[in-house]
This record gives sequence, C-alpha cells and structure tokens, in this order.
Amino acid sequence: MKIDSYAFGNITIDGRTYTSDAIIYPDHVDSSWWRKKGHSLHRDDITDAIGAKPDVLIIGRGYYGVMTVSEVTIAFIESKGIEVRAERTEKAVELFNAVQGTKAAIAALHLTC
Repeated sequence: MKIDSYAFGNITIDGRTYTSDAIIYPDHVDSSWWRKKGHSLHRDDITDAIGAKPDVLIIGRGYYGVMTVSEVTIAFIESKGIEVRAERTEKAVELFNAVQGTKAAIAALHLTC
C-alpha cells in the first residue's frame, strides 16, 4: 500500500480517498478505526494491528500532534517485538512510504487535530 497524499482530515491511499482515521495494513485499509478515548491511544485501540505482527507500527498523532501515546502503550507494543514510531501524521505518512519494501509496516493514522 502507498499513501498518495495527506492533508488535514483526508488521506489518499492507493488512489482511494478516506476522510476518517484509518489503520493501513499491508493488504487493506480499516477506515472505521476510532479510539475509545478520542485523543489518547491505548493498546486496546490497536489490538488487531498488534496481532498482525508488523515489523514496525507507525502511529500518526494528528496534523498538530494532539493525540497522545502513553509510554505504557509504547512499552507494550515494543514488548511484542514491534518497533514503534509515533509522529505527527504528516511525518508518519513519510515514514510509512519510506519503509515500504523493506519492513512489514502498519500505520494507525489520526487525520485531524
């Protein structure tokens, strides 16, 4: 999967535009993703992504970086042998595209805030 473009509130992945937060897997996009506590990411919010056992989980914290990712959540993901990168979504998009073909990557992206 390749992210073609990202702007506040929308993202285009392999030619298809989405206007809601999404998790990008190697073979599909879950565009119904939402966190239980809105602007806080907890491990329960990414159970399926962790279960898919990527090499790296790239987390987009929003356009302005408002979504928080606790150290506890990061430590849990890393305890599963998964590298974690949590960045503003624009940077997360760049990272996701950069690792394609070199690592199995999943991106969990908050598109606004």
